[in-house]
Amino acid sequence: MTVSTLTLNDGNEVPWIAFGTGTALYCKDVQHPVTLALQSGFMHLDTAQEYRNEETMGSAITTSGKPWSELFVTTKLGELQGEATPKGALEVSLSKLGLTHVNLYLVHHPHVHIGRLKEVWKGMEEAKNAGLTKSIGVSNFTVDHLREILEVATIPPAVNQIEVQPYILKALQPNFALHKQHNIVTAAFGGLSPLFRGKGGPLDPVVENIRVRLERTRGAPVSDSQVLIKFLQQRDILVVTTSSKMERMQEYLDTENVPDLTPEEIQEIEGAGAQLHRRFFALAARITQWCTSRLQRDDNLKCRLRRQNPCLADAI
Repeated sequence: MTVSTLTLNDGNEVPWIAFGTGTALYCKDVQHPVTLALQSGFMHLDTAQEYRNEETMGSAITTSGKPWSELFVTTKLGELQGEATPKGALEVSLSKLGLTHVNLYLVHHPHVHIGRLKEVWKGMEEAKNAGLTKSIGVSNFTVDHLREILEVATIPPAVNQIEVQPYILKALQPNFALHKQHNIVTAAFGGLSPLFRGKGGPLDPVVENIRVRLERTRGAPVSDSQVLIKFLQQRDILVVTTSSKMERMQEYLDTENVPDLTPEEIQEIEGAGAQLHRRFFALAARITQWCTSRLQRDDNLKCRLRRQNPCLADAI
């Protein structure tokens, strides 16, 4: 199966859809789901130091027999302790993954680096210059966070991975504008949340009508998920998604074969999304705001994201 790619601002190519190992796969052995993803045709695998599953992802790829050169692997920088650096943290990740380099290395959360984002970004550039990653980028960054690191960046971020779905498109317009200005690819997590976590919203009937039209045009089944994934793909957004079922994985990949949405259908989705503002992954944004305001009063305060998952729940 051939997967289309997006061109990053450093010239590297990235598969437009990725299999993610966060959310339900936090702190779990991901060898089985990653194996299914590879068998389904996924070429882009997305993990993170915070997910605590880099090692089992590496095992899955090794046992799959697929050459590393055919895959695109993304991992993300977590919180740095003591004198740790982004380069040193990536070296640990590479050891767990069984790799000499990754394709993309992202700063996972800005809030755990508040007050030193510029320093951290220079460390990311060091990791790239050392050949440990082909591209570098960020995740969960607001416009203000991006502007802060762009002040010192000799290598601009290639990607910003954020929540993107129709109910927050209006709020994301400043992000999209800055991304476009610096040729930063927008990567989306949570793109299917309106279908699985927000049923009953104004988007539902619009997606259903479009799905029926696409099925008629294609002459084959089309799912609601494929409608929203196609919507994102047509905006040149890198889609990060996940599932435990091979048939669902294959469905997501098959979106490439679904006919394009018409300009009118794209406007209908945007219009329905504008009727309701709802984030499904708001915790990180709230903690970032809290940390920033507290640090203005206490420069020595160190903030950490507390996850509900026990193996990730560091005390603040």
